[in-house]
Amino acid sequence: MKKIVTATLVGMLSIPALGAEFISIGTGGVTGTYYPTGGAICRQVNKMKKETKIRCSVESTGGSVYNINTIKNGELDFGIAQSDTVYQAAQGIGKYDGKQVKKLKSVMAIYPELLALVTRKDANINSIMDVKNKRINLGNPGSGNEATAMTLFAANGIDKSDLKFAGALKAAEMPDALRDDKIDGYFYMIGHPNANITDATNSVDTKIVPLEGKSVDNLITKYPYFAKAKIAKGLYKGVDADVNTFGVKAVLVTSTDVSDKAVYTVVKAVLENFDEFKKLHPAYNNITKESLLDGLSAPLHEGAKKYFKEAGLL
Repeated sequence: MKKIVTATLVGMLSIPALGAEFISIGTGGVTGTYYPTGGAICRQVNKMKKETKIRCSVESTGGSVYNINTIKNGELDFGIAQSDTVYQAAQGIGKYDGKQVKKLKSVMAIYPELLALVTRKDANINSIMDVKNKRINLGNPGSGNEATAMTLFAANGIDKSDLKFAGALKAAEMPDALRDDKIDGYFYMIGHPNANITDATNSVDTKIVPLEGKSVDNLITKYPYFAKAKIAKGLYKGVDADVNTFGVKAVLVTSTDVSDKAVYTVVKAVLENFDEFKKLHPAYNNITKESLLDGLSAPLHEGAKKYFKEAGLL
């Protein structure tokens, strides 16, 4: 009798979970922009959970490459990644040479990520060519950060061996290394403003170096997922004029294995609460509903397509 009662109670307790769909979003390190972005998306999705029966959770991960690989393996439902990394995975080129991720689909392009070369002022680095014989952090191995820096180097005929020191520190370690004079500068592909760069510019006299000129123009022509942009003046201490650079988009991606309903719900949650969503992080200041469709480098998931069409954006 006890067993029957226990089984009945367990069954009753389980009823609310019946039919619920749980989705996870892979992001990046907790000091970056991906993690709070995943949190912002989940917050909007979970506001609708009674109606949709979809519950969303966020995970801190190693970033773009990690997220795409775990989506491919079915360990994550969604992930945030740089549009250049998404393009390479969808096409089976670059770091995904011969390893095309055919299941990879775009959900939306969230905000621009711009490459910043943050340097100590006393290092006298005024252009990309000045990094030669300097101690420069390129990013942790396999990161989109490192890949973009190396692409820029290749466009300018610079090799890793031209550096006095090529660093592989994680993002959270870079501001301290700059302050402690262990490196002369570091590359960071991120949404702006960002706490990491704010920390660096508040700790030591810095210069954010313009990344511009014919080599960058040629780079953008060769790789259409890149676009010219500016890091606006006043975002960081010492940045008194706009800084020319280039960047990609932070794209929310998923897999064909994820249900149309789940993807539709995510897009709907963001678009129907768009003004509130934009207030959740300064990197979203200039995004529009239309810009969510710019810079997609993998085909749109059918669930996303359905909502964008209903909203009159496709």
